[in-house]
Amino acid sequence: MDNTCGWAVLGPGAIARRFISQLPASRSGRLVAVGSSDPGRAKALAGEAGDDVRAGSYEEILADPAVDAVYISTVHTTHARLALAAIRAGKHVLVEKPLAPNFGSVMAVVDAAREAGVTVVEAYMYRFHPQTRMLLRLVSEGAIGDVLHIDAGFSFATSSTTGRLFDPELAGGGILDVGGYPVSIARAVAGAATGKAFAEPTDVQARGTIGVTGVDEWSVAQLSFAGGITASVRTGVRLAEPETVSVYGSGGSIALADPWTIRTDTALTLRVVGAEPQVFSFASDTADHQPYALEADALARAVANGAGDAVEMSLQDSLGNARVLDRWREAISLRYPFETDTAPIPTVSGLPLTVATRPSMRYGTIPGLAKPVSRLIMGCDNQPDLAYASAVFDHFFEAGGNTFDTAWQYGRGKYEKLFGQWVANRDIRDDVVVVVKGAHTPYCDPESLTRQLLESLERQQQGVADIYMLHRDNTDVPVGEFVDVLNEHVDAGRITVFGGSNWSPERVDAADAYAAANGKRGFSVLSNHFGLAEAYDVPWVGCLRMTDAASKAWLAQKRIALLPWSSQARGFFARGDAADRSDAELVRCYYSDSNFERKARAEQLGAELGVPATAVALAFVLAQPFPTFPLFGPRTIAETRSSMAGLSVELDAAQVAWLDLRD
Repeated sequence: MDNTCGWAVLGPGAIARRFISQLPASRSGRLVAVGSSDPGRAKALAGEAGDDVRAGSYEEILADPAVDAVYISTVHTTHARLALAAIRAGKHVLVEKPLAPNFGSVMAVVDAAREAGVTVVEAYMYRFHPQTRMLLRLVSEGAIGDVLHIDAGFSFATSSTTGRLFDPELAGGGILDVGGYPVSIARAVAGAATGKAFAEPTDVQARGTIGVTGVDEWSVAQLSFAGGITASVRTGVRLAEPETVSVYGSGGSIALADPWTIRTDTALTLRVVGAEPQVFSFASDTADHQPYALEADALARAVANGAGDAVEMSLQDSLGNARVLDRWREAISLRYPFETDTAPIPTVSGLPLTVATRPSMRYGTIPGLAKPVSRLIMGCDNQPDLAYASAVFDHFFEAGGNTFDTAWQYGRGKYEKLFGQWVANRDIRDDVVVVVKGAHTPYCDPESLTRQLLESLERQQQGVADIYMLHRDNTDVPVGEFVDVLNEHVDAGRITVFGGSNWSPERVDAADAYAAANGKRGFSVLSNHFGLAEAYDVPWVGCLRMTDAASKAWLAQKRIALLPWSSQARGFFARGDAADRSDAELVRCYYSDSNFERKARAEQLGAELGVPATAVALAFVLAQPFPTFPLFGPRTIAETRSSMAGLSVELDAAQVAWLDLRD
């Protein structure tokens, strides 16, 4: 992209006109097209912009080779879908805030941009203005001492209670319309105070007013950051407040009277103890002070430099902002109808869910199951809502992952319901393998097993568990009683194959012996802790580890399918540091000279193969002489990709022995 970057505007509203009016001041861009779902509105805006500006549908504009980048200024609920369409077309994207209504949708856009190698920037245009740059520079230089508190508000009173701002189906209300401004500046200032681009709040508390139409009309949130920094942020669409930012430190304060829209001359006031106030003015009639032109140039610079992200507003920053906005809405119990946990949420792109033509996933088989089983099994216990879960599950499925781990115990049933709703929304029950676990201590007995199995199937809106596992063992119950009831459910069509989680080799052998002697089915799977790092303790009471030599020998002889949990040692290979003992659980379970040597070898081999040590640790599990299907619990799409990197690594027997210190 050079100084004749061709821009198209998608969405012919008022903010699009502001962008078009300032684009001539850009050093890099010129307007070439306008797109809209309404041909008449597209043609009208194109006519206003110039004789050489083309008009067309979204599809036509995205197919235009003269368009290098698009500015998306439609309603909130269409941002992500249009951004993904633009990314598929190879266009760079400047998308109005919010990038999407919720964190799950933002994740999908960010992942697509990074995989496609295009630049996507969320258009918080104030972030590109020199006034904001000066604010952050003064904070980072310690001009007001230690930052203590940030106060920021963006609120206005509309004259009407109709239209998109009051429509919950269009993600109306103040938090998503302008609440992201005070949140983003609070995160940026807290970050600048600690030498970072931004900081994430450790706590979000909020109160507010939800109006009769079901959107937030006014709300105040309190953010807490590490190091004692606090922030008060306010937003609304039915209450006019001064739009200001004030930052208070141990040695002074900084105030911005016009931090957001910057339509007229504006100023920053620095007050320091014992000194006269300093006022820094920014004239609006200069090219360097026109924020819409500045954000267009920032995108162009990111593309030209190959950076991917704009320095002023990175995609990681957008992810953090989206997460805080979700937490703010959750704090005042605001969830839009299209994102509830029972809503028919579509894919973020709006396209049908499809598996990649050449998925990176590997597959295996488990005796008794007709379906192939993905070698990685996604745990369904880290997704706070259906929109979030859908984005993560969609990505895993499209990458070839078809097996999901659920449990009656997780989230008191919440996570089973989310997973079941996703499967129903996608209509893919026949295409996935579902692991269901139940009978967790203290309800580990045949009667509880039956009750919990039936409840799990109801929560998940299905009639059969492809794989059922007892979540714990209860050695006070004769093993035959468990085998009998599991076989009854197999015969009734509620279970296909079964096994146990955190069962000892001796109890598994006893169960199989009982089954063989009585003409019944035995265990097909086992799920205990296993991985490259030897475990010296376990995170939870009642768990069993199989990282010792005797257990490995039993697994090799038994050849039962192992579904190991914590196969990457709960982050040991990513963040284990002998000098850092702050994580008591990690220290207790994995810290030893032998494990740090294993980590060093994984890092060495990873460097040779071009993958992180975590991928080598996963590859170690996959390379065992017995069938393994590691469970993993990613919290984000990025974590899913990181874990799946291990699928690209195939270790030979000598490498496995060397990693395990058996060379």
